[in-house]
Amino acid sequence: MKRLILGAVASLVWAAAALAEEMKMAVTTSFHNSGLAEILLPEIKKDLGLDVQLLVVGTGQAIRLGEAGDVDAILVHSKKAEEKFLEGGNGTHRREIMYNDFVFIGPEGDAAGITGTENAAGALQRIAGTEAAFVSRGDDSGTHKKELSLWKAAGLEPEGFGEWYRAVGAGMGAALNTAAGMDAYIMSDRASWLNFGNKGGLKLLFAGDPVLFNQYAYIPVNPEKHGHVKNGLAMQLEEWLVSDKARELINGYQINGETLFVFNAQQ
Repeated sequence: MKRLILGAVASLVWAAAALAEEMKMAVTTSFHNSGLAEILLPEIKKDLGLDVQLLVVGTGQAIRLGEAGDVDAILVHSKKAEEKFLEGGNGTHRREIMYNDFVFIGPEGDAAGITGTENAAGALQRIAGTEAAFVSRGDDSGTHKKELSLWKAAGLEPEGFGEWYRAVGAGMGAALNTAAGMDAYIMSDRASWLNFGNKGGLKLLFAGDPVLFNQYAYIPVNPEKHGHVKNGLAMQLEEWLVSDKARELINGYQINGETLFVFNAQQ
């Protein structure tokens, strides 16, 4: 009898799992490295019966996956690239979900002296002026795109930099590991930095310039362009991401008492 009961329970569990629907979403490495996905995905599955399979890549690659119809939605953080994606008819609409900010990380001794600068441009000018080691994502991610725009705003061009500037072509976690190993400066999103375990001799040296604002947006892939995408599931997920429950989970996610993201979706 016990075996029969256990077998029936196992069958029910298997059947429940089989009933869960699946969709694919491309997300940035910075979002994944923050640890927030581990908070949200189980609740999404519990509330919607939806397994969200994440493809963790940079924003540029996430957009290319969306253009190819290889995912049902994207969650990225580069507004110009997102708008271009929409203009190309690749997405149905753009929905802002949450934000945090970019920060400059560097050696505790801060040889370039960026802590005392007034703005991000000044911080980058000091790094370049002293040719202090700097690690760039170099991967066409949202973070990389933002970094390049900040160098340009500072009147500097990375293509002309020397060996002190190292583009690693990697995600946020790997880039931070490289910076820790080199005792170098790097720009990171705040969430990835707070959740990063291998800080070594690095510390947060500069933050607070409004230009470092970092908005994350959700875009369903256009089913008129790719008929196979699961737009119905993508819309269900969007409604959950802008719900009061999502607001509580996102705003409540902290590491060492520090909030990693601020929910700002319009409901």
